[in-house]
Amino acid sequence: MDVKLGAASLDSVETRTVAAEFLGTLLLVFFAVGSAVLAADYIGVLGIALAFGFVLLALCYALGPVSGCHVNPAVTLGMLLEGRIALRTAIEYWVAQLLGGIVGAALLFLLAKQVPGLRTDGAFGSNGWGKRSAVHLNTGGAFLAEVVLTFLLVFVVLAVTHKIALVGFDGLPIGLALAVIHLVGIPLTGTSVNPARSLGPALFAGGGALSQLWLFIVAPLIGGGLAACAHRVTHPPFSPSNLADDLALPHYPKGPTTAAHPTEERPGPREDRGDGDEGGEGGERPDQAGPSGLA
Repeated sequence: MDVKLGAASLDSVETRTVAAEFLGTLLLVFFAVGSAVLAADYIGVLGIALAFGFVLLALCYALGPVSGCHVNPAVTLGMLLEGRIALRTAIEYWVAQLLGGIVGAALLFLLAKQVPGLRTDGAFGSNGWGKRSAVHLNTGGAFLAEVVLTFLLVFVVLAVTHKIALVGFDGLPIGLALAVIHLVGIPLTGTSVNPARSLGPALFAGGGALSQLWLFIVAPLIGGGLAACAHRVTHPPFSPSNLADDLALPHYPKGPTTAAHPTEERPGPREDRGDGDEGGEGGERPDQAGPSGLA
């Protein structure tokens, strides 16, 4: 029986996927950025990097089967350029992600205000370069860093996902990649690799965070686009899933004449013994003859 989704069902599916992207980005900003805002003095750079990686890993398993768990406009751009999602879906995801980042930052801001002596202006887990960088990285260096770091994240996402949804262990390399990216990027720019993650905190930090926000929107999108282009070269559509294994094995003719072990000697047709056996006089049984053309 053919089952077709009606308009109401399609609307319900779209609502679920958009809601998943909104909620996922909200939680990523609240918990991961929150680790930098509320607990940096206690967990350090390593703890913050692990917080980002673990939160994304958990969200991959929770929301991956629903929306693919992009929670990042750069990832959505990569999926769009790969042809895995439609433009309308990408736009819906982008809107949900940006709103989710803002709401997540708002909740984090509200919580941070309850902590005596905690400053939120100017920093608040936002990204930056120059004086706002731990190593005083210049603008060009910050731009390059964000492009390369985002490239790694989006490339890994595209490589481990077959289409859109995250299944099985797909979330593990993605979470690990984000953790490593933050270990490298936190001293440089605070690590964005996600325009939605940068937008929310910058709105509440104000000042230099807002004036430098453009870089953390443009550079990650460029990195995501480049990752999609590179992925098409290394993983072209309809290519074998294990190309290295395929190339490592010798190629033998395929078909009914291929034995289980190609190096084994194949038996030829039964010779005529002329002894009046079941094969008839001076001949062989057709069902015992060897394959045509083989000795």
